[in-house]
Amino acid sequence: MNYLAHGWRFTHDPYFLAGTAVPDWLCVADRGVRVRSKRAAEWTDGCDAETAAVARGICRHHADDRWFHQTRAFAELSLGFSRRTHDALPADEGFRPWFLGHILVELLLDAALIEQRPERLTAYYAALAEVDGAVVEAAVNRIALQPAQRLSNFISLFCRARFLYDYTDDGKLLVRLNQVMQRVRLPALPASFVELLPAMRDEVRNRQIELLDAEQVAAGVKDLNRGVAETQ
Repeated sequence: MNYLAHGWRFTHDPYFLAGTAVPDWLCVADRGVRVRSKRAAEWTDGCDAETAAVARGICRHHADDRWFHQTRAFAELSLGFSRRTHDALPADEGFRPWFLGHILVELLLDAALIEQRPERLTAYYAALAEVDGAVVEAAVNRIALQPAQRLSNFISLFCRARFLYDYTDDGKLLVRLNQVMQRVRLPALPASFVELLPAMRDEVRNRQIELLDAEQVAAGVKDLNRGVAETQ
């Protein structure tokens, strides 16, 4: 799962919400730092409220990912996207098609959630604006074996960049994908790759329910019903 799928239901608890993003933030900001569920679980009680909330959010992130990556829908979509990428880039025999197949399912699921209810993303960023990045970094440094040094600054950059809004536009999504390619030292995608994205979006939309657990589906239905009521 990606940022919004992990966190949109928890905007009422900003530090828990931040915790759901911490493992992904660290992959960019402090790539050598890991926050495992076992260590995070030791900090969910008996400490300050912010650290406990961040720790619970980290545990939730890892539980979500374990469930998500074992679903049939994720396996079939990621494999199909990888094969399609390989076919579109026939000279690419490396890791890139398989990496793309994986992350595209996650990013396009976020896009589908945004398209359904744009207010989800508005609320997501509003909640993160209430978070003190230094407090989150301090919580991570209690949990992790190695200290994070750039996390606080990265949280500020993340909130200012608001790049999740770009996921719903094919051209902007391609730009973001190439930023990821650069970060993981893979070749950039050609402009023609954008032609593959509309069909991939449709496939993720059509299997969205299968990519969410029962609790997420129930929350999504409740949220959509609330949206309908607000427009009446």
